[in-house]
Amino acid sequence: MADWVFSIVDRLGAAGVGLLILLENVVPPIPSEVILPLAGFRARSGALNVLAVWPAATAGSVLGALLLYGLGTWLGYERLHRLAGHRWFVFVSQKDLDRGERVFERHGGKVVLLGRCVPFLRSVVSIPAGIAGMPLSRFLVLTTIGSGVWNAAFIALGWALGNNWDQVERYLGPISYVVLGLLAVGLVVLIVRRVRSRSDSVPHG
Repeated sequence: MADWVFSIVDRLGAAGVGLLILLENVVPPIPSEVILPLAGFRARSGALNVLAVWPAATAGSVLGALLLYGLGTWLGYERLHRLAGHRWFVFVSQKDLDRGERVFERHGGKVVLLGRCVPFLRSVVSIPAGIAGMPLSRFLVLTTIGSGVWNAAFIALGWALGNNWDQVERYLGPISYVVLGLLAVGLVVLIVRRVRSRSDSVPHG
């Protein structure tokens, strides 16, 4: 993966970093753990301007998050709630949605801010923010802060490690798979619980 990331960064410079980070938010398998340390390494070697890389990466993060926030807003809580009321919709129940809405009302800011610093989750956390109707201005501030911290940390790691910048992804890459696995398990649990509750509600005999 690093080869084509290298080519885009070398061809487009800081703008290429921003573009890749935008795509990373929408297509999570593109890891920022590769893009950002590489950008830091290239900035250290003089191929990129470090003062331009960080703003470009953060702008890409915010733009990508806005796309998913818009998707969540389009879907909306009411529409999703109606879908959850159908028997064929096995992903989540209306009770689960109501519970999730209460949690997001109390802790939504923390979820968005801290979620921007968790692999994979940082890409999808914008959707529930849009569904819950978090004010756009608040979402933008929290996303910019969380993304800015994440981007600065990984660019700095790439700068500090130099030729060993790829060690960042080597050690942190497995964490992404763990988070993805936990989310998948959570989704399966929700579906199983939904199917069981639906079958229990069907009269027998």
